[in-house]
Amino acid sequence: MLKLLGRSNAYNVRKVLWLLAELGLPFEQEDWGRGHRPTSVPDFLALNPLGTVPVLVDGGLVLRESHVILRYLAAREAATHLLPEAPAARAWVEQWMDWVAYDLTLPMKGAYLGGELGLTPWNNPWFIAQGRAEYALRMGQIDAALAASGLPYLAGEAFTLADIPAGFVVHRWFSMRGVERLEMPALAGYYERLSQRPAFLAHIRNGLP
Repeated sequence: MLKLLGRSNAYNVRKVLWLLAELGLPFEQEDWGRGHRPTSVPDFLALNPLGTVPVLVDGGLVLRESHVILRYLAAREAATHLLPEAPAARAWVEQWMDWVAYDLTLPMKGAYLGGELGLTPWNNPWFIAQGRAEYALRMGQIDAALAASGLPYLAGEAFTLADIPAGFVVHRWFSMRGVERLEMPALAGYYERLSQRPAFLAHIRNGLP
């Protein structure tokens, strides 16, 4: 059986939990990380020398990095509706996944870790302001892309892996208290469409930001 290591309220773990629920896969979970077992102990580092969560164990295979795990699970289950086999269609999905990883990580640290949680070293006023401004810019880009395409989801007519990383950062945008949210109708509609998915409600829009 699949085993997922990482606390269930961790940002990157929640993305994997969302997909596991979408796929209906049975799995075991162990809580590791902040407030639980430390990831600095030898047993954990033997699985992931970087000491980060999530970690997925599938028999003798051990994987880290949430987006790699998402791709692996979709491929493992032949879920081509989530991750297409055709190179062009697959690339269209993966470009959104990579964009979130590259362009939203730093803004989220300022806006969320600094501005919402007040955690050091991200609670510097300049870093918070920059994070909020960049976050707003990225949300505007998603809004514009959805409005221009006229499609319900980022990679087309149907929900795909593209919508898991993006959907989470959109949820966090609508959940944060300290940001000024301009009207973005396409983004708001996208958020409400995702909120019709039971797996999204269970693991993302579940009372946690």
